[in-house]
Amino acid sequence: MTTQTKHVPWYLWPFVAIWKLLAVIVEMTGRLVAMILGIVLMVVGVIVSLTIVGAIIGVPLAIVGLLLFLKGIF
Repeated sequence: MTTQTKHVPWYLWPFVAIWKLLAVIVEMTGRLVAMILGIVLMVVGVIVSLTIVGAIIGVPLAIVGLLLFLKGIF
């Protein structure tokens, strides 16, 4: 059996790493829990980003929540 690996350009590596991390979370927790966790992270990210200082943490938190929710769906 042969394994094929796809070459990922260096500038896309952070996105691939986040997607693989989300895939591991979905595999470990299950789809429903991952979707619930994604919704919670999105809500918390939006609430935190209501302040200017909190936007530094809130926006990426909401994006990770959205990606986790999407990974749970598909």
